[in-house]
Amino acid sequence: MPAYKAPLRDFDFVLNELIKVQDIIPALPGYEEATQDIFTSYLEAAAQFCESELAPLNRQADEEGCQFDPSTKAVTTPPGFKEAYKQYCELGFPALDCDPTYGGQGMPKSLAFPVMEMQCSSNVAWSMYPGLSHGAYAAIHAHGTPEQKATYLPRLVDGSWTGTMCLTEPHCGTDLGLLKTRAEPNGDGSYSITGTKIFISAGEHDMSDNIIHLVLARLPDAPKDVKGISLFIVPKYHADGSRNPVACGSLEHKMGIKANATAVINLDGAKGYLIGEANKGLSCMFTMMNAARLGCGMQGLGIGEASFQGALAYARERLQMRALTGAKCPDKAADPIIVHPDVRRMLLTQKAYTEAGRALTALLALQLDIEDKHPDAAARQDAADLVALLTPVAKAFMTDNGYEAANMGMQVFGGHGFIREWGMEQLVRDCRISQIYEGTNGIQAIDLLGRKVLLDQGQKLRKFTKQIHQFCQANEGNDKLAEYIAPLAKLMKDVGEVTMGIGMASLQNKDEAGAAATDYLRLIGHLSYAWLWARMAEVAHASLGQGDDAFYQAKIATGRFYMAKLFPEVHTLLARIKGGAAPLMALDEEHFAF
Repeated sequence: MPAYKAPLRDFDFVLNELIKVQDIIPALPGYEEATQDIFTSYLEAAAQFCESELAPLNRQADEEGCQFDPSTKAVTTPPGFKEAYKQYCELGFPALDCDPTYGGQGMPKSLAFPVMEMQCSSNVAWSMYPGLSHGAYAAIHAHGTPEQKATYLPRLVDGSWTGTMCLTEPHCGTDLGLLKTRAEPNGDGSYSITGTKIFISAGEHDMSDNIIHLVLARLPDAPKDVKGISLFIVPKYHADGSRNPVACGSLEHKMGIKANATAVINLDGAKGYLIGEANKGLSCMFTMMNAARLGCGMQGLGIGEASFQGALAYARERLQMRALTGAKCPDKAADPIIVHPDVRRMLLTQKAYTEAGRALTALLALQLDIEDKHPDAAARQDAADLVALLTPVAKAFMTDNGYEAANMGMQVFGGHGFIREWGMEQLVRDCRISQIYEGTNGIQAIDLLGRKVLLDQGQKLRKFTKQIHQFCQANEGNDKLAEYIAPLAKLMKDVGEVTMGIGMASLQNKDEAGAAATDYLRLIGHLSYAWLWARMAEVAHASLGQGDDAFYQAKIATGRFYMAKLFPEVHTLLARIKGGAAPLMALDEEHFAF
């Protein structure tokens, strides 16, 4: 497989030309030093690390996987992982967007997200080790006591300790109200935690000195269901160096991400410490979950980019048949397959979804920075609402598209794509889990429609569509954007009507919202991407003649492809939503099979 090359030019376009971070970020209190020079130096350093250190490890690590020793309960990561993590820490990347109070560098999410994408493209299994740690950092930083912050955050920030999130149990995944892990008070402020957690990414490994598990458990007098869940910090080693009885019982045998240690974690009276309020653990964990959901979206984006790069390089070199319009390379035995319309369809689908996803993640990162630092409360709330609305879209739409892109990349390779040594089938396997964990994409769809749209009578949605409406109004007479403006305006009207229709129907039958949710999320995904492609086209048209015309012409052409070939899916989605719940619920359970 061709070597990964970080898309630095496109990062520059999205950050500096599309969302113009330098007009916003350095003006936010605490981000004054986040200048364009700083962005450039960090992104170049991350690109160098990912291209030269992480990407070369990816295929062999998939072949070898992690090794579990049942006698010692120890897990060994693939060769090179530990050394790459040490270098990553020496470069300061774990501290990039962390609080300077605890040793962080205080950089914005607008810089951290592109770094995350590069890690996901070059070696997604490796990227999950620091990724989970950052989620643990976020939860402790938001909800921990001063003493907990002082104990754990400096080590998570410098990377010497890593973190996990321990939610799922053998009998319950999304329905956490069913969890059975117990937390008994010890009388000294600590708790004795007993239970089994499964599917714990980075749950045991040899890359750091300690692992800090964030564990959901029930207190003895806890209410039933999710109202009785508390969150606990359970370290592998205590601060004094003594071993806590929390251990890996086994590693899962998985389809993909084999170089990440997905562990069964057994807690046998392990000492833990309550974080946040008793019975309020789920709200604390959502600090970590929301970060993880955005991280899943980044995995879909990163793998889509890696698959596109591999497919493009192969399509330029692989000779197969002649172009339908006549030989393009008459001096060769056949033409490269990039001349064929169907191959171009696949490559452009990968490219269009990836570049729009990159724009969406940049937009969300900027909103997170505004939510965190803006001095105006109304601006912070608007940013928070946009992030809340679009987080399930980023998680589900981007991972669905990333998986489609990975499959298309394998298809471009033909039979070679099905062979392990080319690396394309690994991307398909590695991407598949991103649609499942941190809440399946179906759960994300229910969250979007039920909690983020219908629950507040569409307030967050209206804030979002107002931005799109203002863009359409500002460009109403712009002939260069006509292919975007009319479809966007029509879709916004359709979204308003179909949202009201779902809301009214679900008052009579709640299954109506569940039946519509997945199609509805994809509809909002296309609304987001079409708006972003229109904005990118606006910038590209305005930049022609100022140098780098080939780049801008490619943007314009890719946007046109998106609107002509991918955006029309909205018509099918609207028809399916209007089909309602009846076709799904009419068949009796016993009649599904005969």
